[in-house]
Amino acid sequence: MAKKPKKGGQGTPATVALETAGVPFTVHSYEHDPAAASYGGEAAEALGVPAERVFKTLVADVDGVLTVGVVPVAGQLDLKALASAVGGKRAAMADPAAAERSSGYVLGGISPLGQRRPLRTVVDAGALTHPTVFVSAGRRGLEVELSPADLVALTGARTAPIAR
Repeated sequence: MAKKPKKGGQGTPATVALETAGVPFTVHSYEHDPAAASYGGEAAEALGVPAERVFKTLVADVDGVLTVGVVPVAGQLDLKALASAVGGKRAAMADPAAAERSSGYVLGGISPLGQRRPLRTVVDAGALTHPTVFVSAGRRGLEVELSPADLVALTGARTAPIAR
């Protein structure tokens, strides 16, 4: 599966992080439609992949600390479960501008990999049931496919049931 990003400006901090780590991955691109109702749903449909294998990266504020939750696009982030997974009490979705600032990515293109400021991360335990998963490569219309174990290792994530 090891495949370097195609030339033509597709390299992102996420793909650079994967290359640097020597982790096998595949880049998948598709034409992003600005009118799409859901970035993740659009990715799953455009790539012809079951929505359970495409994961979205969401940034939440858990007791004042930005925290990343990685959940299937077919579900939602359970904020209570995310807070519990990191030993917190209260969680709310982060301010979009704070999420973009801390990650270095734009909404709809936030990747759990190669973030400007690495945040504590929780990957939904359901990811481990798939041989590979898809996450944003750091740009709308660009996904990376990699093993869930590599995703967890590279992000320093813990796994927990955080999707509903």
